[in-house]
Amino acid sequence: MDFQKNLEEYAELVVKVGLNIQKGQPLLINTTTDTIDFTRLIVKKAYEAGAKRVEVNYTDEVNARLFYDMAPDEAFHEVPKWVVAQRDELIESKGALLWIDADNPDLLEGVSIDRISNYQKASGKALENYRKAVMNDVITWSIVAMPSKKWAAKVFPKLPESEQMDALWELIFNVVRIGKGTAVQQWQEHINNLESRAALLNEKRYKKLHYTADGTDIEVELPKEHIWQSGASKNAQSVPFIANMPTEEVYTAPLKTGVNGYVSNTKPFVYQGNVIDGFKLTFKDGEIVQIQAATGEKLLQELIQTDDGAKYLGEIALVPHESPISASNVLFFNTLFDENASNHFAIGEAYPTCVEGARGLTTEELEKMGINTSIVHEDFMIGSGNMDITGELADGTKEPIFIKGAWAF
Repeated sequence: MDFQKNLEEYAELVVKVGLNIQKGQPLLINTTTDTIDFTRLIVKKAYEAGAKRVEVNYTDEVNARLFYDMAPDEAFHEVPKWVVAQRDELIESKGALLWIDADNPDLLEGVSIDRISNYQKASGKALENYRKAVMNDVITWSIVAMPSKKWAAKVFPKLPESEQMDALWELIFNVVRIGKGTAVQQWQEHINNLESRAALLNEKRYKKLHYTADGTDIEVELPKEHIWQSGASKNAQSVPFIANMPTEEVYTAPLKTGVNGYVSNTKPFVYQGNVIDGFKLTFKDGEIVQIQAATGEKLLQELIQTDDGAKYLGEIALVPHESPISASNVLFFNTLFDENASNHFAIGEAYPTCVEGARGLTTEELEKMGINTSIVHEDFMIGSGNMDITGELADGTKEPIFIKGAWAF
């Protein structure tokens, strides 16, 4: 494997396809100090593509943990105004936002749940304008990843330390289609395939989906004007971008009050640097009414208490069990990857772009349409090779969508 060549191709893919940087467009990158060399390469590629200005916000793992361990309690109830102002200016200037994720999945293990919950609530409230811009695809945004030593050690604990980073790099290159020809062309073909799948589902106009598997038996109603989307999005200027790289899903918004039954996770859910696993959620009329969890139950309870919308679903996504990430048989402990190995749901905010006529509406208008709103949006994985999904058409006819974790059509 020619590592430097693959790295260059990855950076070019991020800039040209993920972000699709336009001439004169500003770019803000949020990442960690583990990614400095890769970030510099992306900055270079962004300027080559015509970016007007590229700013990078680096966080350091040690400093981030010290904040949660040592800052006074009042620090977790506020967000600095300059953080808000930076995001708002990016929106006003029609800029692009990139996250380069290299986080340690266990970063906040053992931290007070109250501190995690309070800061989540404070951030959600302070950054509401920014969150709405992302959820409505007002701006270009994308999330990509690169390995860090602690993340690689978590994914490959049985490998010698000297081999862990290389193994995770190789896996990331594989699932983002690097080294299989021209990555940009590979992605164009891949997105076309996902768009075709979404178009087929939109023609069906299902009114309800019924999921069954070990530990899962749940029905999910869909808004009448729901839209199935792929990983390809368009910003307010109709410029296409890819929000998640990798992406293997087609997704839509459920009817807020139309979820009934129970669902169990099939992969660990990493939330705020903590692992939540072995959980089962029971829904009635859309609301989570019961939680059971083997690991992290208290934190999961805090998550769904974040606000009223955190008790409801905001997204359902379909991913075949034999997706490239699932076929790797590797647990990434990172939602960006693990959600693309499995059918998944998201607790909290729905994407207004998933319902016709909902983009840009107020919170009150969205709620009247049956679209959930919240300051959180957290994906958790429910799919497996044993999952069946049945779709119910408008006339009551039922037909299979997934059989044993694979598309039925």
